[in-house]
Amino acid sequence: MTQVTLDTIVRSGTEQPTSRVIRMNAMAMGIVLGLLAGVGLFAATNYLVLKGGDVVGPHLALLGQVFIGYEVTFVGSLVGFAWAFFTGWAAGYFGARIYNAVAHWDGCR
Repeated sequence: MTQVTLDTIVRSGTEQPTSRVIRMNAMAMGIVLGLLAGVGLFAATNYLVLKGGDVVGPHLALLGQVFIGYEVTFVGSLVGFAWAFFTGWAAGYFGARIYNAVAHWDGCR
């Protein structure tokens, strides 16, 4: 019995190896990444609020420079959830669209 490898198939020319790439659902990827980012920021903010202390979350408060209206408070965590969801959605959606375009590009054939 002879052993058939991919190399012998390609050299013989009888069969061409094929590959398939699964397309990503851009909207689903956006929603999932948006929820992960939003819930993560919401949880981190509320953890620091509940923990308390003299100075609450100075490093996390720096997100207020980018996310307008975000503060390390409960209301700020809701604003942060919205901003993080939008940012995560955009990253997931456009990342999946770019992946789909590149993965299904035929090249220079």
